[in-house]
Amino acid sequence: MKLDNAVVLVTGANRGLGLAFAKEALARGARKVYAGARDPLSVTLPGVIPVKLDVTNPADVARVAAELGDVTLLVNNAGIANLGGFLAANSVASARAHMETNFFGPLMLSQAFAGVLAANGGGAIVNVLSVVSWINSPVLGVYSASKSAAWGLTNGLRHELRQQKTQVLGLHVGFIDTDMTAGFDAPKTPPGVVVARTFDALEAGADEVLADEFTQQVKQGLSAEPGVYLAPADA
Repeated sequence: MKLDNAVVLVTGANRGLGLAFAKEALARGARKVYAGARDPLSVTLPGVIPVKLDVTNPADVARVAAELGDVTLLVNNAGIANLGGFLAANSVASARAHMETNFFGPLMLSQAFAGVLAANGGGAIVNVLSVVSWINSPVLGVYSASKSAAWGLTNGLRHELRQQKTQVLGLHVGFIDTDMTAGFDAPKTPPGVVVARTFDALEAGADEVLADEFTQQVKQGLSAEPGVYLAPADA
């Protein structure tokens, strides 16, 4: 799918990676960019259209899908990432919160916009996943599980939407240099680089993009003996 003349909806577009997606979509010639955020007043990027959207709110999702009938690209970027493993005292509540945003949010939006994309020629969906879709550690245990679920969702959507010619692209990446990762002492990729690689892959017709070297190494290690996922993750 080409970004030129596209109509793009980016969720969580007021900061970080979402803001970078919105900027790059405009730079690549998108005809219109809707910037979704819980507080539309927090969207300050010139040239985009702020949209009130809480991805965990079914009424918000239904309203936005009904109002934005010209969307040709949905970028499911909004997400949360809290620290903690499965044996922490708050793990069940944390898991529910992560799944609501990182799994059910993209699921509801993809359901709501599938018909819109079909009516507009197929279009595409980009789901922001993570290298920890494949690996896990106590530090990011619950978050990782939510991204594993989102990976499964992405793969399933790709099959279900193939007949209507909707491209579904999964973005796997390690730490991105945003405020969400400010507390981690680890190599980080600039958000603009991640977005450029993602849109390059989208325009090339790809189903998956591995946006940094670490993610590429992990993907190769999934079939190793022992598998890389059997050791605690470093990212």
